[in-house]
Amino acid sequence: MVELTMKDMHETLITPCGMNCRICIGFFGYTMSGKKRKMKCVGCKPSDKSCAFIKKFCKKLTNKEIDYCHKCTDFPCKQLQKLDKRYREKYNMSMIENLEYIKKNGMKKFLQAQEEKYKCLKCQAIICVHNGICYSCDDLNKNK
Repeated sequence: MVELTMKDMHETLITPCGMNCRICIGFFGYTMSGKKRKMKCVGCKPSDKSCAFIKKFCKKLTNKEIDYCHKCTDFPCKQLQKLDKRYREKYNMSMIENLEYIKKNGMKKFLQAQEEKYKCLKCQAIICVHNGICYSCDDLNKNK
């Protein structure tokens, strides 16, 4: 397993549904209410956990027939569309767009684009998609 630092964007942190765990509040070690977690999330793929949103509803992911939703003949399925809609409305982020970008441009370019998109304006570390906070310098990146 690849050891990651707080600043790394890495393929193992991109979930089957297109979420980038590296920008998730759980990866930073906080809950949505702002409380510190007892254990920081290491990401869905590295922990090999069932995705609460997609994997538990998808036999192809559960049976490891596919590794990303965009490789499925049902892409985008109803469950992914529902999750995507919520993330578009609440966090201005689309998992479907992420997966389409990966399919068209490859993982390396996607990771580079994510690093640029979620870079703190103050210290250049990665900011959280859920609240815009940079947990490296505590800056709130409002214009991201």
